[in-house]
Amino acid sequence: MTSPATSDLDDAALSPSTTGAEWWRSAVIYQIYPRSFADSNGDGLGDLPGITAHLDDLDALGVDAVWLSPFYRSPQKDAGYDVADYCDVDPLFGTPADFDDLLTAAHARGIRVIVDLVPNHSSDQHAWFQAALAAAPGSPERGRYMFRDGRGENGELPPNNWESVFGGPAWTRVTDPDGAPGQWYLHLFDTSQPDFDWSNPEVQDEFRRILRFWLDRGVDGFRVDVAHGLVKEDGLPDYVPPADAGSMGGGETSVPYWGQPEVHEIYRDWNTVLAEYDGDRALCAEAWLPTIEKTALWVRHDEMHQAFNFEYLETEWDAAQLRAVISESLRAYPAVGAPSTWVLSNHDVVRHASRLALTAENPQGHGIGPDSPGKPVPELGLRRARAATALMLALPGSAYLYQGEELGLPEAIDIPDAARQDPTWFRTRGERYGRDGCRVPLPWDADAPAFGFSPTGRSWLPQPADWGSFARSAEAADPTSTLALYRTLLAQRRARGLGTGSLEWIDAGDDVIAFRNGNITVVANLGAAAVAVPSGRVLAASAPLGDGMLPPDTTVWVASD
Repeated sequence: MTSPATSDLDDAALSPSTTGAEWWRSAVIYQIYPRSFADSNGDGLGDLPGITAHLDDLDALGVDAVWLSPFYRSPQKDAGYDVADYCDVDPLFGTPADFDDLLTAAHARGIRVIVDLVPNHSSDQHAWFQAALAAAPGSPERGRYMFRDGRGENGELPPNNWESVFGGPAWTRVTDPDGAPGQWYLHLFDTSQPDFDWSNPEVQDEFRRILRFWLDRGVDGFRVDVAHGLVKEDGLPDYVPPADAGSMGGGETSVPYWGQPEVHEIYRDWNTVLAEYDGDRALCAEAWLPTIEKTALWVRHDEMHQAFNFEYLETEWDAAQLRAVISESLRAYPAVGAPSTWVLSNHDVVRHASRLALTAENPQGHGIGPDSPGKPVPELGLRRARAATALMLALPGSAYLYQGEELGLPEAIDIPDAARQDPTWFRTRGERYGRDGCRVPLPWDADAPAFGFSPTGRSWLPQPADWGSFARSAEAADPTSTLALYRTLLAQRRARGLGTGSLEWIDAGDDVIAFRNGNITVVANLGAAAVAVPSGRVLAASAPLGDGMLPPDTTVWVASD
């Protein structure tokens, strides 16, 4: 295993960013899906006090920040991503005082707090949309949303042929107060989630107000939902996505409702709002775009600060493909002064402990269930997930973790049809399982009701019966557990400054990824045969090593000091 000349490997040394020491350039950020994290009052739904009660666990894990999925007032048609009031806490999750307590407790532990923001659409129960339904076509109330007249002789056809991300038409016709069929409104997601019209200055003003409301309260930043979807192409032209396109737009170069150029002006404006506040407040884009280069446009110096690297998340467990996406990421993002933001799992994708061992195609958003082809091999999936995380956490830049991955949680596959909650399941009439499988409540205590998620044993989605072995109580005392591995990786990453380091590739063969970051050598074996472990002190390994050899589907960190 030798160091190559630059001519042997392109970009032999790659850095995470070109300027700045802001916390978000190298932070490890832990996503909390509140309804599935911890239930403090026994109603079967996670809540804000439940999060506060477990902040010591996250501090012990070693994360720098948490990102909270929506906890705002909502009818919960899409698990809170249908917001009825952006400046209030839904009683299901607690009170504004509970949020303040959480924020104070997190900050006392040195943990920053990012909240989710959903600017593409609101709930149909939002006061603005209710006013729009009661108002006439062409009114200021309807001008806040995407209302249009229908096509056909009597307006009986939708304004165009767009399909919802959740399946079915993206348009719904309203009934006017007099009972007559009326206009249509756009909803790129569920019918209960009407899209705002971002060409309207009133919408722009309202979201500046919302940003300042939470910044004044003390939050450290925002993860922006569907950040690439706010602006639609003029004229709303018909569009049919190719069969292999992801539901959120990956793989396509020109989609009339994704990635329109004018959306960048919105985030330049938001950047100026955050700049009014001390403390390096951050914006992170959920932007599903066709290339890393296009995603990097979202994080230019005067726009957002981070963007999820979904191309990395979607890359197969293949050394050549992973090496290529890492190299491209560490070229494209620093070129605009930003870090790459690595991620393997979240609340919208199959957990990587299952995804990396699937044996059939599984388009993003479809999910897996009892009748899915090519179901994952559990042992292989966990082994690869541990290796993939050990590889990711050694990379320079920022990293996001999704709750439960530190326990090695797989996707919950055998959820009964009657228990499913995702609108995707209902809008596709069961053709797609959707995202419930990655949202099942966490196991905390192997011997407690609901594995410690809820004191009453209630759980809004059923937990697999065998999840006791994944419970934090079972893993905390096991030095070989996935939890122990994550703690080791995060402690070494922080102590050795890997997030602010640089990557130097090492030529180690076709099926091996190897690089140096500072005085750490990282080797990930994605092949079928064992390879030699480099000389030095082993800091961490995703699986046991044997006789100086690195087994397949294993990553090792070796220190030269």
